[in-house]
Amino acid sequence: MKFIDESKIEVFAGNGGNGIASFRREKYIDKGGPDGGDGGRGGSVYALADRNINTLVDFRFVRSYKARNGESGRGSDCYGKGADDVILHMPVGTVITDINSGEVIADLTHDGEQTLLAEGGKGGLGNIHFKSSTNRAPRQCTPGTEGETRELQLELKVLADVGLLGMPNAGKSTFIRSVSAARPKVAD
Repeated sequence: MKFIDESKIEVFAGNGGNGIASFRREKYIDKGGPDGGDGGRGGSVYALADRNINTLVDFRFVRSYKARNGESGRGSDCYGKGADDVILHMPVGTVITDINSGEVIADLTHDGEQTLLAEGGKGGLGNIHFKSSTNRAPRQCTPGTEGETRELQLELKVLADVGLLGMPNAGKSTFIRSVSAARPKVAD
């Protein structure tokens, strides 16, 4: 398995669904009031630290991750369905940096730690929210907001338990060979 300790990815959160302007229509009710539902929220993108992963090789080949958009609202005061979130599993010790701003978004140090990378858009409002005593048949509704887009730099911090320092030909490789199962090259 190839060891990759840094990668660049792009994440796209989903847009919120649009609100809708609709009016109640039923038998024997000729002038029903507004009943337009709200749009659903867009999907967000999260990073989750996973101790079973030890390399960023998965992010080397797939560099773009997009969450789905929320559904638009419907009549009869039906709200649109919210989109599912996208969860990216990353090794423990990953540092996530925004390339454009240079800020460190997260440092995943514990197993199971979850952080938000890109927030999904909020759903728009249906015309049921704009009714009042003076405006009983509003025709306005609002669109959903756009989700965030970010370019991210992923870096994996590799922490060693033990380090050996010494002069050349001091016996560092011979020592490692005798106390562990590692087989480093030993010079003659």
